[in-house]
Formats: sequence, structure tokens, C-alpha cells
Amino acid sequence: MSAEENIRVGRRTVALTRPGKVLFPDDGITKAGLAEYYRSVAPAMLPHLRGRPLMMERRPEGIDGPAFMQKEVPAHFPDWFHRVELPKEGGTVTYAVCDEAAALVYLAGQACITPHRFLSRADRPDHPDRMVFDLDPSGDDFGTVRTAALRLRTLLDELELPTAVMTTGSRGLHVVVPLDRRAPFDEVRDLAHRISGLLAARHPETLTTAPRKQARGGRLYLDVQRNAYAQTAVAPYAVRARPGAPVAAPLTWAEVEDPRIHARSFTTVSVLDRLGDDPWRNAFRHPRAARAALRRLEALDSGHHRQEDHARTP
Repeated sequence: MSAEENIRVGRRTVALTRPGKVLFPDDGITKAGLAEYYRSVAPAMLPHLRGRPLMMERRPEGIDGPAFMQKEVPAHFPDWFHRVELPKEGGTVTYAVCDEAAALVYLAGQACITPHRFLSRADRPDHPDRMVFDLDPSGDDFGTVRTAALRLRTLLDELELPTAVMTTGSRGLHVVVPLDRRAPFDEVRDLAHRISGLLAARHPETLTTAPRKQARGGRLYLDVQRNAYAQTAVAPYAVRARPGAPVAAPLTWAEVEDPRIHARSFTTVSVLDRLGDDPWRNAFRHPRAARAALRRLEALDSGHHRQEDHARTP
């Protein structure tokens, strides 16, 4: 096994140590193979990473070995790798930022299998330009996820909020709303909580907002906890540390309705065929104001309560 391999990526040369290290034993995917995957998807992936701090999910011994989540950029990262220093309670954190293909390849060389990104950009870290709903099923029944996603899209349409959707590569879907960065995280999180609360009230038999698993009763959890400062969500086209090397893959809404599609439908091999017709290519060109959506939601919610009161009146 070669100790090092140099990979030319644009104007950079990235040194990969232990390139033959197998990261996915059942699939034979090596560190060099993971780096090549990220180089291939970089044109589609980078628009969703540029300017965003990352948390790195690293597995130096492969997916069957120990994992750790790393926020702070190690000292050995090259000088050209973009960093950003942001506040935390009692200090600061220096995060990695992927602004070029070479950075993705370098992260693969560090056994960063899955990059997780901020919902805000580093220049205004407390003002998100994404709102994320994580549809988390209690089991592995993707049918419940599909139904929940379509119901959520209907509600977001009522609020005049555009949506994009992707598989997580694990069990569920992420529904993503583009925002104009005017509202801080506190307001966006409140909006997300209210939207998920209204949706769960409309479908209490199948949906819940209860964070504790014991309280969910087998219902799908509408998770909005990622809508907060320094929280992250899996990046589109990121590889998940599971057998088969599934990928967090952007979808069209027509694909969500397709019963053949599930959370792990796309892998490092099959997703490459989609890059020429990326479902998210134009998904975030028309961001919306969170405060305007909240006003619409309050009007919608008050109408819902009036209907309930009318139904209870003898």
C-alpha cells in the first residue's frame, strides 16, 4: 500500500496519506476512492458549501471503526484551506470552510466521510439562509416519511415558502426552505417550531414534535432542532458512513412521490448519473422572508382554531 498519493485538483496538489486505506469494507471503497467521489461531485456540491462553516465527521479506521465529530480545524491543515473563527460560549472555534474542490478532496484524505454544514454563512453566522425540517421516522418505513414530506410541502406552499428536498442517506428526508437572512436564528427556529406544530396538529395520528423517543408512540418526528446557531445538517451529496456508501441526494418532488425511492436510494456510484440534471441547481434563487411567513402562519393558525371552535359549538 502506497504511503502517499498526490492528486491534482485545479491549481492545487493534494497529498493523500494511506490512499489505499479501505473505509467501506463491504464495498471496497478506499480513501482514494472517496477523494475521487468528492472531486466528481464538487461542481454540484460546492454551491451549497461555500462560505459555510463545517463540522467534520471523521472515521480514520473506516465506517466500522470509531467516529468523532470535529469542529476545530487541526493545526496540520494546509495554509490554503479556508478557515473562519466564530464565537462560542467562553471562547471561539476555528471552523473549516470548503470553497473549492481541493478542500473536499483534502477532507476525504483526512477520512472525513461526511461533512455537515451550517445553515448560515460565516459572514452573518446568526442569520440563516436555510431552514431545515428533518423528517425522522421511528422505524425504517419510508412510506411514512414520503407522506409527511408531501404534507409538509403542502403547508409550506400555503405559507408561500419554496422548498427543496433531499434524502439523508440514512432513514429520512430533509425539507429545506431558502431564506433571505434578515431574521436571526431565534426567529427562524420559532417559525420552524410553529410550522411543525401546526402540521402535527393536522395529523396527530402519524406526526409528532416530541423530542423524547418515549413520547412519540411510533409517530414520525418533525425535527427542527438544527435551526440554531452552530448547529449543522448533512451537506447535499455527502456520503454517509453506512454499508453501500449511501449519499444525501437532492430529489425532485416527483421523485418523493415515487414508491421506488427511499432514504438510501442513491450511492457514490448511482448519484453521479444525476449531476447533469441536478434537482437543486435553481432551488435557492428566490429566498423568502421568515417574518412574512410567520405572519401568514399566524393567520392560518388562527383560522384553524376558529374552525375547531366552530366544530365544538353545539
